[in-house]
Amino acid sequence: MSFAASRVFKACRTLLAPAKPATASKTTVAKPKPKPKAKAKATVTSTTPGPPRGILKPYPVSPVLSDFLGGVPESSRAEAVKKIWAHIKLHNLQNPTNKKEIICDAKLKVLFDGRDKVGFLDIGKLLSAHFPKAD
Repeated sequence: MSFAASRVFKACRTLLAPAKPATASKTTVAKPKPKPKAKAKATVTSTTPGPPRGILKPYPVSPVLSDFLGGVPESSRAEAVKKIWAHIKLHNLQNPTNKKEIICDAKLKVLFDGRDKVGFLDIGKLLSAHFPKAD
């Protein structure tokens, strides 16, 4: 038997050996600690989550995007993307062989700089032109 194998079996014997009886002087019985009483937390919960931020915050939009969205002067990015995808699904504008590709109709061509086809990841990039930066 090799040295490594005997070391493994020796460890197994140690683990499987019956427990040695404990002497009274070495063992101490741990007393369970009393649990502290829970303090009443003063939490204020509001029914309104606050003003929208980030992509949910409405911004002024370009006249082209405003016409597409139904004449609204401002919209959030999330709402604009939802309306564009609703238009794509309604008119079945996804390429059936490649679902990542959107075939632009007349309304989308005006919105996406006259492109015939747009990748679904490009929609966000192309929409940034329709959300002017604040001066």
